[in-house]
Parts: sequence; C-alpha cells; structure tokens
Amino acid sequence: AHLRHRNGGGPVSAAGDRLQDTARRAALALPDVSHGYPFTPGLDVYKVAGKVFLVVTDDPDEQIITVKCEPEHARALVHRHASITPGRYLDKRHWISLGPGPGITERLVTDAVEDSYDLAVDRLPQRDRPRTR
Repeated sequence: AHLRHRNGGGPVSAAGDRLQDTARRAALALPDVSHGYPFTPGLDVYKVAGKVFLVVTDDPDEQIITVKCEPEHARALVHRHASITPGRYLDKRHWISLGPGPGITERLVTDAVEDSYDLAVDRLPQRDRPRTR
C-alpha cells in the first residue's frame, strides 16, 4: 500500500488513519452493525438495520469520516473545529465530515459515531431497533 503520512505543521490530535480506525472500532462495537461498499469501492459504509450512520472515505489523501448529526449540534461543531465540515456526499444539514486536525480527539470521534448511530436507530420502527445500547 502506498499510504502517505503527512505532518501538517505541529501536533494533530487524531491523525487521519487513527481517526478512521477509531471510527470503525466505535461503529463495530455497537449492536447490529453491518458494513460494506454499496456505493463505490472508496466508501466504507456502516449501517444499523439498513440505515447508514457512518461513511469512512478510503482515500489516503482525504482521510475523513462522515456521520449523521443534529443540525444545531452540527453547526456548533463546524464553527468550533476547522477540520469539521458540512457532510460530504450527503445532506449537509444532517451530516458532518470530520478530518484530522486540532481538537479532533478519539473521544470526539467516538462520540460522533455513537450519536450518529443513535440518530439512525431513533428513526427505525420499534421492531427493527437493536435490543441493547
């Protein structure tokens, strides 16, 4: 593999590959999660009961994750962090993309994935919801 590692002038809280690994681990730790590449080979998509809640971009030049987020919370995160932007590929009001940068910690990434999962589960009919969380 020809993964390129960049150090953009100073310490970064979560490097792109670590950010993505953290997101994948957080997603797979949740109940009833499946993942695959339904759209294109470069997008690793995580779902709960058929609802997408995490997209991991498999491009070494653009190591981002995209998650579902409440619009008000999304605006606050975008305002607070330069490397959080309105969601790539999806509805920009309800999705955000996170890239490596100052303030992007493993805890923030894990929380974003878990919140996205919860939002997806909340939209499911009761009978399709995972039993525990």
